[in-house]
Amino acid sequence: MTDIIIETAKVKFIKIIDLLKQDLSTIRTGRATPSLVENLEVSAYDTKMKLIELATITAPEPHLLMVVPYDQTNINEISKTISSANLGLNPVVDKEIIRISVPMLSEERRMELVKLMYQKLESGRVMVRQLRREIMDEIKANAENEDEEKRQEKELQDTVDKMIGEIDMLGETKKKELMAI
Repeated sequence: MTDIIIETAKVKFIKIIDLLKQDLSTIRTGRATPSLVENLEVSAYDTKMKLIELATITAPEPHLLMVVPYDQTNINEISKTISSANLGLNPVVDKEIIRISVPMLSEERRMELVKLMYQKLESGRVMVRQLRREIMDEIKANAENEDEEKRQEKELQDTVDKMIGEIDMLGETKKKELMAI
């Protein structure tokens, strides 16, 4: 019973890491990647839809994104959404294609993005710690004896240390991307 607690905790930790990876992918690195715009909410067909559901997004060059809507009637709404998304991107409608030039980042902007990245990393660490606290309470409530409780707490702490290490590694990788010119 109590080993099931540890296994479900590991799954929850992995979900936190995946959420953090997705969150970090939204930080612009000066390089064009579809993840910059693919999750933008576009008003289409009387509802809100993600851009990736409405168009093909490619990065044919390091500083250019191309968005090709599946339905050309949505092209102006897509362009308007990208412009108003506060990403510093200016889409240009060129017949059936939207071209987005991704400008180089200034040193000052890079430092701002590194600070933002550290905030996101810290929120990931906080989520891991909160989950650890919840699981510790669950272990205390369900442990058969003190030795079992200590063993599970140690296993949980090892998993937490591994997750924090992974978060730190994600941060180092993202920082290198941000600081690369």
